[in-house]
Formats: sequence, structure tokens, C-alpha cells
Amino acid sequence: MAREQVLIFSFRSFCCVFFVLSAFSFISFLYWCHCSGPCYSQNQIMTQKQDKFIDLLWFPSAWNHLSFPSNPPLKLLKIALFVKKWPHRSHAGGLERHALTLHLALAKRGHELHIFTASCLNCSFPTYPISSLYFHLSKPTAAGYLDQSIVWQQLQTQNSTGKPFDVIHTESVGLRHTRARNLTTLVVSWHGIAYETIHSDIIQELLRTPEEPQAYALAERASKVIEEVKFFPKYAHHVATSDHCGDVLKRIYMIPEERVHVILNGVDEEVFKPDVAMGKDFKKKFGIPENRSLVLGMAGRLVKDKGHPLMFEALKQLLAENDAFRRSTVFLVAGDGPWGARYRDLGTNVIVLGPLDQTRLAMFYNAIDIFVNPTLRAQGLDHTLLEAMLSGKPLMATRLASIVGSVIVGTDMGYLFSPQVESVKKALYGIWADGREVLEKKGLVARKRGLNLFTATKMAAAYERLFLCISNDEKNGENNCKYQSPLI
Repeated sequence: MAREQVLIFSFRSFCCVFFVLSAFSFISFLYWCHCSGPCYSQNQIMTQKQDKFIDLLWFPSAWNHLSFPSNPPLKLLKIALFVKKWPHRSHAGGLERHALTLHLALAKRGHELHIFTASCLNCSFPTYPISSLYFHLSKPTAAGYLDQSIVWQQLQTQNSTGKPFDVIHTESVGLRHTRARNLTTLVVSWHGIAYETIHSDIIQELLRTPEEPQAYALAERASKVIEEVKFFPKYAHHVATSDHCGDVLKRIYMIPEERVHVILNGVDEEVFKPDVAMGKDFKKKFGIPENRSLVLGMAGRLVKDKGHPLMFEALKQLLAENDAFRRSTVFLVAGDGPWGARYRDLGTNVIVLGPLDQTRLAMFYNAIDIFVNPTLRAQGLDHTLLEAMLSGKPLMATRLASIVGSVIVGTDMGYLFSPQVESVKKALYGIWADGREVLEKKGLVARKRGLNLFTATKMAAAYERLFLCISNDEKNGENNCKYQSPLI
């Protein structure tokens, strides 16, 4: 009997030991599988990454994450730009502002820039003290586009003068695909594509009142997407200005990955930066009450597709139903458009400032506690969001793919809402409850991300390297498509 007990105990002991060893082996196997071969320390992995060259044309993420030399390159390029309209004072859309910021920065770095754009009607065309910057103006068509036959002839003339162009850049369809299809060193930047706009069309239809006629934009938009899928491949290289747009160009438009490059928009970090004194001066100038504990700001075109009917209704309800909210908040609205007059009807809680030039816009950002962008346009990357971030302000914006994917990537830098009145109200109440101290902390996080990704310097450096890569001359030993440096 005792012998049987000893045998049973030995068998149980063996089973326990076997189970422990098996479990340990299984865990070790999982760890080995996770490492996919030899397991190295984090420092060793980083060292390997630093030693490995990246082919930039295949880089899947935004080039803003990469670090490029601050000094101008040894090879200076001759660059052609086609843009429908050149910015004039404070009346400029995102595409025009992008063209201005980027190409002035490239010209200042020594590159020879030739800008093909429409002449300015009833206004004087701006001039710049940059010797390497040239404008070639032409009368626009009746629809406001560049006359393709004229700009093409201008391009051919300049291409045969001195050395030919190293790179041709078109902002959207400034140069039509019918002219661009045989140009191997051409780059097109997309600030909005039809597929993205479908989301906006759905939102507009859901927000439509019974009195408004039903729109048929969705059916038309589907045809537009198909049209774009057909002609987009005729452009040699594509720059997506948001992570989401880059994904759509690859998956939906089926453009080869090595021809799609994500370079996020950037704004002038020397203009848009924190300045407390500037903010106080702005408040004083526009008579903003000192007793308001929260100052919220909006900027841009005050039109329907920028979400202002939605924001107007949310504010109207909030100011009517909550006395404490009304006594402690003020909204600053910069810009012009039909909804400016409606905002004025809301009383002293809303101050409509009208359109602001760049200098006063920088002062505006420093006067507010948070920047609000209610846009319903799911296209591109709105410059106002980036300007506010660099100014050290947190954000409140619509939950759209380009914004969620590239800008407000966490609750530590802002607030998101769905395009519904109740969702807007909930977000505004959340901001009010958090208060100025919490908003200041979120603003610091937002500025840190802005400095890492959204400066004009980062954007220009990325485009410069892309242009150098596309015009790369391997026969002369150039290696501009290879990258060796750690990610930021």
C-alpha cells in the first residue's frame, strides 16, 4: 500500500514537472515567434534601423516624420508650378495658401521657381524680393481655369530657355492630365478628391431640412470618382496632403504605391507661435470682456459646407438653455460669408471679426483658449487647424477621416464631434467643464505635434527631397531616393 502511494506521488510529481516544463517551453516558443528570429534589445533594433537604407519612393507613411538636412542641397532645381490662382491678401483658399507657403520656401532655398498662374483681374499682382522666383501670367478661361494651350506654350518656351525643368509640379488639376500624361518628372498635389467628398455629401443630406430640396450629389459624385480613377494614373507622381487621402489613392484609385507619397500640409512656424502679449492686445482691440473665463474661436469661410449652420444651431440652443454657459463664454468668428450676419444675431456672446490677414490671424489664435472647426468637407488638411496647433491651442473638430488620421490623433490634444447638433453641444459642454487649465495642457501637446509635423520647414524639406528624388541622376552618382536616418 505504501509502495503504491509512493508510485502515485512520483507519477503526480512527474506530471507537475512535465507540465511546468511544457508551459515554459510553450512560452519560450511564443516569445521566439514574436521576435521572428534572434531577439535584440531596443537599442540594437534602432541601430539596425539606422544602418538600413529606405527607398523613399516606397515609404508608406508621411514624409513629415522623416528628418532632412536644414541646409540647401548642392543640386539646385529648376521647378515649374501650375496653380489655378495665386493668393491675394486674405482671400485665399487652402490650395492657394499651400502653393504660396511651399514655393516661396523653395525659392528662398535657392531653387529656380517658375509659376504659371492666372493674372489678377482688377487687382495688382504681388511681388517678392526673391531673384529666383518668376511668374508667367495668362488670362483665365471663362470658367476661371488656366488656359491649357497658353500655359503649355509658356512651359515649352521656358523649358527651352537655359536648362530644361527638373520637375513640374501642379496643384490639383492646374495642369490637366491631357497635357501631363507623358511627363515622367511631374508631381501632382491633391487637396481633395471626389471619393473623400462622398462623406460630405452624406452629411449634407442627413442635415437637410424638410423644406430643402433633395440633392442628387451622391449619384453624381460616384460618377466623378470613376472618372478620377481613370485619369489620375496619367500623372506620374501623386502627393496626398493627408494620411487618409494617401490610403484612398492606393486602395480605391489603385495607383501603384511607389507613385503615391504622403506629405502633410505645413504652415509658417515663424508667424504662428505662442505670444501671450499679442493675444492680450487683440482682446483689448476688439473689446473682448475680461470676465469671460473661456474664449473659443472659429476662422475661415462662413458658408454651409464649412459646417456653420450646424454650429449656429448648437450655439443658439446652448446660449438659450444655460445661463452660466452664456455668462462665462465668448466666441470669436474670423472670416466672411453669409453666416456672419446670422452669428451677429446671437448677441454679445459672438463677436464677428470679418476676414483677417496673416498677422492679425496669428494674434487671433493667441487670443483664444481653443480653436473650433465645424467643417463638413472631408477633403485635404485644413490649414486653420495647423495654425492653431502651432499657436499652442487645442482643437475641436468634426470627426472626419483626414482630421482623425493626421491631426487630432488623441484626446490629449483636442475634442471630436459627429456632425449632429447634440454631438456639437456635448463637445462644447465638455470643453466648458474642463476649463482653461486643462485646455492649456492640451494646447502644449498640440503644439508639440505641430512642430514635429506641420511646419512650413518640414513640408518644404519633404517636397524638396521628393523633387530631388524624382529628378535623380544615377549616372552622375546621385542617390537622392535613398534615406538613412532614424524616424522622429
